[in-house]
Amino acid sequence: MTNIETIAETGSTNADLLARVQRGEALPEGHWLRAERQTGGRGRLGRKWESPSGNLFCSTVVSIGEDNPAPHTLSFVTALAVFDTLKRSLLANTPIILKWPNDVLVDGAKISGVLLERSGDSIVVGIGINVCHAPEMPDRETTSIVHENGKHGGSADLVLSILAESFAARLERWRSAGLSATLDDWTERAHPIGSRLSLTPGDESPVTGEFAGLDSEGALLLRLENGAMRTIHAGDVSMIAQG
Repeated sequence: MTNIETIAETGSTNADLLARVQRGEALPEGHWLRAERQTGGRGRLGRKWESPSGNLFCSTVVSIGEDNPAPHTLSFVTALAVFDTLKRSLLANTPIILKWPNDVLVDGAKISGVLLERSGDSIVVGIGINVCHAPEMPDRETTSIVHENGKHGGSADLVLSILAESFAARLERWRSAGLSATLDDWTERAHPIGSRLSLTPGDESPVTGEFAGLDSEGALLLRLENGAMRTIHAGDVSMIAQG
């Protein structure tokens, strides 16, 4: 059952839900916290997430059971839910692909951000979607639903109502069909096998190679220039234009 709690402003919806979980508050799955404006939004790798009013900033809590797939693979669940949300009714005819581990690219530009944070057996899943505005980023192109779809881009409320339903369906599939089904779904919607990627794993220098799929736990497989295969568990990925 979906329950959407909306507040006018906060620092971070993820931080708010983490604090509530840590205080022992029972937050059922399907409960979403949405802020009309954030003052301290965060993204992956410590990046600041710009949060202008009109975009969607929301978080929800997932309870991890002993028989669930690894918690970090919820990043694939979340990316697929965002993909489904955009494809279902908002940007049905616009090219959308997924980029490892959880980016959603609309015609090559970033439209959303995902942040997973854990407290005990609870994972707080934070999602930001550019609905009305596409904040500038120094290292990548960005877009928004309104930019891609004109004045019919919808509202943050509408986007969240679709997202909550999509996320619940993807979460159920992750649990009932096993991780391999979710990874297969993700791979079908991602950059093709053989795509040229540049990847910065942690504090290392960037490496380049070809996307060779995912391993059984969702790590990225990168075929290096010398033909060797490297397994990447964390890092920042950029696509290299073909030509």
